[in-house]
Amino acid sequence: MVTIESKPPLMIGIPLRFKTAVALVLLGLLTLLAGVGQKTIWAPAETVTASAPSDGTAPLTVIDQKLRTLHGGTVKINVKGEGSFMLAAGRPDDVDAWVGKTAHNTVSGVSEDNKALQLAHTDGEAAAPSPAGSDLWVSTENASGELNYTWSAPADGEWSLLLASDGTKPAPSSISMTFPNDTSTPWAVPLMVLGALLILAGLALLVIKPRGGKPAAIDGEEQGETLGAKFARARARVGSTRLGAKNAPAPAAKEDGAASAASGPARAVLSPMGVSRTGFSRAGIAMAALAATIVAGTGVAAQATTPAPSPSASESAGADTAPESPVLLDAQFRRILEQVSSTVDAADAAKDAAKLKSRVDRTELDVRTQNYRIRSQVGAYEARMPVRATKLLTTVVTSKRAWPRQVMAVTQGEGNVVPQLLTLVQKSPRENYKLVGTTPLQPGTTFPAIGRNGTETLSADDKSGLLYSGAEALAGLGDRLTKADSTFKDKLVEGQSSPYIADTLAYQADIAKNGVNGNFSFSHKASPQETVVFRTADGGALVLGRMNFDFDGTPKAEGDKLAIGDDAAVLAGGKETTSGMVLNFAESVAVYIPPTGSKDPMKLVAATRGLVGASFK
Repeated sequence: MVTIESKPPLMIGIPLRFKTAVALVLLGLLTLLAGVGQKTIWAPAETVTASAPSDGTAPLTVIDQKLRTLHGGTVKINVKGEGSFMLAAGRPDDVDAWVGKTAHNTVSGVSEDNKALQLAHTDGEAAAPSPAGSDLWVSTENASGELNYTWSAPADGEWSLLLASDGTKPAPSSISMTFPNDTSTPWAVPLMVLGALLILAGLALLVIKPRGGKPAAIDGEEQGETLGAKFARARARVGSTRLGAKNAPAPAAKEDGAASAASGPARAVLSPMGVSRTGFSRAGIAMAALAATIVAGTGVAAQATTPAPSPSASESAGADTAPESPVLLDAQFRRILEQVSSTVDAADAAKDAAKLKSRVDRTELDVRTQNYRIRSQVGAYEARMPVRATKLLTTVVTSKRAWPRQVMAVTQGEGNVVPQLLTLVQKSPRENYKLVGTTPLQPGTTFPAIGRNGTETLSADDKSGLLYSGAEALAGLGDRLTKADSTFKDKLVEGQSSPYIADTLAYQADIAKNGVNGNFSFSHKASPQETVVFRTADGGALVLGRMNFDFDGTPKAEGDKLAIGDDAAVLAGGKETTSGMVLNFAESVAVYIPPTGSKDPMKLVAATRGLVGASFK
């Protein structure tokens, strides 16, 4: 009989488990600290500041609209310069139009390291008018020496900035912009989660007892099977575990194999961890599951902390670009109306037409100029209706961004018996809006609905979607005011409580009947260059314009005299004439035009007239 040598049990399992656990805990601590560090000591700065190069001067500097949204959030601007300067905000196309051909610098972007602003120079005219006070600007900041400005959008869409001194001196060149920085740390949370899991895994390895066999000497005869048979059975068990099949009993060892094993020397075989092979395979599966959990947790955490992708440049441009946006914001319009109102008030009080020219033009300038002249000599002559900025009943703003631009307001304030239509026109980018017509709303007339968020303006000859073009409507009104039997009698009507047309026809008929010493003729013709057409909400249109009302008189016989009133005498230089006379009135009118397909007639919405000329032949 061969004696099998028995050795003391191998006690390597506990030290190795301890070392592995300590390693996992230390690795977890390092990983956790790395994640915490990304949120604290290694966290990126909340803002980045970029400065413009100081080389190259120009009277104007444009700050491109895309810088406002370059990093998202609020952008702060610091400007330093000598003396006084201003920073104005406006639509990009308005800023570009005002700059025109003037030499200028453009702050167009930021360097890759976010430390320098990119500056581009455009050659051109060496000077420009001062941009201060332009109606194009939504807001203006004035400063002396230094300006700190927070750039925020006053409304939807794109907004640029214009920096200038007075248009002749160089614009300040010391410009820095502070942007919000990307403070996201997408790996911080995953690292902290992973570190915590590693620490837990290490602690678990220390406290959970392993499942295993006896770490003692093994006698082949006591076991009842050879070591080869035991090894074969262990391999079969591991294989079935990998394939996910049910555990099957190990194949029985042959007796002759057992006898053969017993006849030779053998030693006990222990697993490296001091546990049975079955226990080790289950621990491996548990560790694999733990690793999968760690990886999954890292992926979820990374997904949760990764910011959503920003839209592409083309998508952003498409969202911000508003080519059909109204040419004025409500705050701009109110500011303009206040300036127009105060200008007209000052001129009315002084009866000084020179005071009107900065804010009044065309028909309204003609009428008020002659009104002042007449009132300076005829105290009883009625003044024009005052222009009020409040109460603002509604506004009509064109969305056509080319020049000239037309807008309108309906106001009724102190001295306005009825609401008044105020028509304003901006001829070019560097000119301000000017009041070109004031027309009182006819009593009992409803003002047509027009979108306040911007509406289409049409040319006088454009008939698209309308029963008549603006030019045809005013021509029809002229015929209606001239002839009692006009072909437009049923095509253009007025309210029964506001018979401007009827009163005009009656006045002309009375002159012709009672003027026994003269022959009289009357004409009402539209002034094409002063016609403005706005699209209404129902697809129709509101046309505003000037009618030139000429009153011509000639003596019937030699020696006959024609007399004119005191008001006309001031302009004509006398009260009587034997050669004939001509009186000229400017009529400010507004006519509603129905859309195509409507059976409704056109309607006179507003009208008034003022004497602008008188002369003898």
